[in-house]
Amino acid sequence: MLIKLEIIRALRNKKFLFFSVIYPSMLFLIIAGGQSGTDMVGDTGLALPAFFMVSMASFGALTAVLMGNSERIAKERESGWVRQLRLTSLPGRGYVIAKTASAAVVSLPSIVVVFVVAAVVKDVRLEAWQWLALTGAIWAGSLCFAALGVAIGYLATGDAVRPITMIVYFGLSVLGGLWMPTATFSQWLSDVASWLPTHAYAALGQAIELGDAPHAKDIVLLIGYFVLFAGGAAWLYRKDTSKA
Repeated sequence: MLIKLEIIRALRNKKFLFFSVIYPSMLFLIIAGGQSGTDMVGDTGLALPAFFMVSMASFGALTAVLMGNSERIAKERESGWVRQLRLTSLPGRGYVIAKTASAAVVSLPSIVVVFVVAAVVKDVRLEAWQWLALTGAIWAGSLCFAALGVAIGYLATGDAVRPITMIVYFGLSVLGGLWMPTATFSQWLSDVASWLPTHAYAALGQAIELGDAPHAKDIVLLIGYFVLFAGGAAWLYRKDTSKA
């Protein structure tokens, strides 16, 4: 029931829908709009439209799960809504799971819209299994950042949550290679980027586009970060409960 309520609330938020669904597609068109489908990105083996299709789909999902979760939870804490939920039979883990799951569900439109725009406008062509695998991989990977959003929502106050989220959001996006290939980075920065969750996140989709299986390192990194973020969110929830 709580998951359904969270999804309805998110879909009614026009500002949220714009930045999580329309904005990534607009960025894709700006970045790839004037480029030929034969322009290659470094040594990735991918044409520029295909490379940035995965990057912007990942960026859109990141926007949906991270920005929406963190600010909403911080505001709910200050308004007393979370305190009211604690009076019900809903366990703490149920609240965290509901927030993470509902955020992941609303990330799906942002992924699909970028794919449709890339296929129609930039003529990106993949096999049917690749489209399905890409959608599944990017959607599943967004759970990692949904958990991070929950953790930030319990870590920050209502006034501080937006700047903290924006720093994390843009930092992970840029350094993880969602806005530009990490091959353009200096060697030390590229080494750092290779261990960030956003880099592993985009690498899942890029491997599928090339017809390969995702690298084990990227999968392990995302699972490890998910466990870290979800564990942090659960700990912060319990800590917040003890203050109430």
